[in-house]
Amino acid sequence: MPDSHDLTITRLIGAPREAVWRAYTDHLAEWWCPKPWSVELIAQDMRAGGRAAMIMRGPNGEEMPQEGVYLEVIPHERIVFTDAFTYGWHAQGPFMIGIMEFSDEAGGTRYTATARHWSAEAKAQHEAMGFTDGWGKVAEQLEEVAKRIA
Repeated sequence: MPDSHDLTITRLIGAPREAVWRAYTDHLAEWWCPKPWSVELIAQDMRAGGRAAMIMRGPNGEEMPQEGVYLEVIPHERIVFTDAFTYGWHAQGPFMIGIMEFSDEAGGTRYTATARHWSAEAKAQHEAMGFTDGWGKVAEQLEEVAKRIA
């Protein structure tokens, strides 16, 4: 399948993969969205079929509920989730599949985050929302947390 609807960022994080993994799995609310936004985790059942739910909150009272499921979790290597389903495999209007990959590189961790969309329109919408800057800032925040707990 061609990746024509993918948006991807990659960063070399100056922390060991174990610390980056722990930052992702144990400290998600600290870095998941660009500040001054914040995250309230509702569920983070990191296994295939497990529920992923949160509410992202903006500085002016905005709320963006996120509901989905994990499709694949390979510890220290890969996390895949989607908003195409809610817990229990109930279909909902999909926006994307998120693919987060972690690998050792140059004494640190190569973090690659991909948003795979169902359509060119959804991809363009995500780009217009500020994908590159937003997900880039989130990667910086992930690195800050990983370095702190390393």
